[in-house]
Amino acid sequence: MKPLVSIIMGSTSDLPVMEKACQLLNELQVPFEVNALSAHRTPEAVEEFANGAKERGLKVIIAAAGMAAALPGVIAASTTLPVIGVPIKGMLDGLDAMLSIIQMPPGIPVATVGVNAAQNAAILAVEMLALSDETIAQRLSDYKSGLRAKIEKANKDLAELKYEYKVN
Repeated sequence: MKPLVSIIMGSTSDLPVMEKACQLLNELQVPFEVNALSAHRTPEAVEEFANGAKERGLKVIIAAAGMAAALPGVIAASTTLPVIGVPIKGMLDGLDAMLSIIQMPPGIPVATVGVNAAQNAAILAVEMLALSDETIAQRLSDYKSGLRAKIEKANKDLAELKYEYKVN
């Protein structure tokens, strides 16, 4: 099995956040890999990874980074694959990382999700894959139907709450 999605993080301290992306990809049966690479500490390894990503069969890269958050942009500069940035909460509640990731120069886009929103990054990656893979598209559709069912159940549960002045 070859990975379709690569999850890259600046260090393993980002793993507690990025586990949500791993869990979702695993649940939807999308092959993925997870690695730590640093734009500042291992720049040559980052460039080598990005340059070879497409040839290895990867389709989407999710890159997580905090503070200066250069990793997603550095990867995007060296590949034609879509890169999804996940700003990691650290300094300034992650605002610094988010701004670093979304403010890319023309020609080097990085799709960006919310601070610590690894699950949304994985969903976005799966949506991209679903454009050309009907099996993944069906799994994604089933997953989203499950989200709808959870809200419908929550409303039924809320309807059972009894308060003197509750009118619904």
